[in-house]
Amino acid sequence: MIKVAYNFVASEAGWFACVLGAAHGKPWIGPLVVIALVAIHLRLVQKLGAEVRLMLAAVLIGLAAESLLVVSGLVSYPNGAWFQGFAPYWILAMWVIFATTLNTSLKWLQGRIPLAMLLGAIFGPLAYLAGEELGACTFEERSLAIAALALVWAVCMPLLAMLAARWNSEVRVRRPEYILDDWRVNSGA
Repeated sequence: MIKVAYNFVASEAGWFACVLGAAHGKPWIGPLVVIALVAIHLRLVQKLGAEVRLMLAAVLIGLAAESLLVVSGLVSYPNGAWFQGFAPYWILAMWVIFATTLNTSLKWLQGRIPLAMLLGAIFGPLAYLAGEELGACTFEERSLAIAALALVWAVCMPLLAMLAARWNSEVRVRRPEYILDDWRVNSGA
């Protein structure tokens, strides 16, 4: 329970460090905090390889999703981008710190794909709205940006939860075709 509580507090601290650093023109602060928090996290995990793989996957997924949002003009970030049209490095650090929650404080989402989709669609945009209020990002067309963020997180949250479950082999996510095969065998169809 202490590990779960630490993970929750660490992820929130990483989020605030990234958002407030970017909002105040110091986008490098958040990633430094995230590096320290991830280093502690990695010392606490049992399956180091699976955890590192999950963080790398989150960065790649985050880079693709965030860069699409930037290129589309729906979300803009005032600073921290190394290249025009790409997500800033501090938001990628946020994807890394989020990935640390998937086997700890958000482990209960593994295997619950519809719930992960719903929560992603709700809480993903809410996090960005909070970031906007703090000055870390802006939306060109607010309602369209929120809809796009809901879609992005309705896909990314369950995807990352499935990867976490698969790479840790603790929760098996059954593919729909296997469920149908089991039904046919059990029902005599």
